[in-house]
Amino acid sequence: MSAAPGIRVWDLPTRLFHWLLVLLFAFSWWSAENQHMDWHYLSGLTLLGLLAFRLIWGFAGASTARFGALFASPRALIAYLKGHHEPRAGHNPLGGYSVLAMLLLLATQVGTGLFATDTDGLESGPLSFLVTFDQGRLAAEIHAASFNLLLALIGLHVLAIAFYLLFRRRNLVGPMVTGRDRALAPGTTAVKRAPIAMFLAAATIAGLFAWFAGKGFGL
Repeated sequence: MSAAPGIRVWDLPTRLFHWLLVLLFAFSWWSAENQHMDWHYLSGLTLLGLLAFRLIWGFAGASTARFGALFASPRALIAYLKGHHEPRAGHNPLGGYSVLAMLLLLATQVGTGLFATDTDGLESGPLSFLVTFDQGRLAAEIHAASFNLLLALIGLHVLAIAFYLLFRRRNLVGPMVTGRDRALAPGTTAVKRAPIAMFLAAATIAGLFAWFAGKGFGL
């Protein structure tokens, strides 16, 4: 008899966002390291669109993707830190806050990139004309610092996934690929998916926002 498919916990838009974010973050680093700045700008604007989509999806998307599901109560967080690790649909209390921290750092990284200016003023973000040279250099410094903080947070994220797999025998990567979690007890409330029209509207708004940002919002 085949294994149970598990409880559906992640909708397709959330999974696409997750894996596109991984790929684009790596590509942004590679393009900057190899001085392919045209590709770096394009990747950064695509990341901006992804983050804009995630902002909308955090209010109007699937139940496990909403920001309300990421903000655990202090009591739930303390209980989790004390060892109460009952499997649940979506992120655990600590994981939810780590996702919020990562999204804030990514927003800082991408946002400062829009205004950043290099030392000779030749390679600048699409909105750098709105700030002074010194402000653009400050944005570039924050852009670099936030990248290092993101690397540290990503490292902790990977370590947490490995810890769960090796010591708790729970695969956290699989559900983000298939959308289903086999570790959850039968009867656990599954993700409530948003209508496809909401996804199309969110993707369109986010894409237009990133496109206009790349054009300097016509200013």
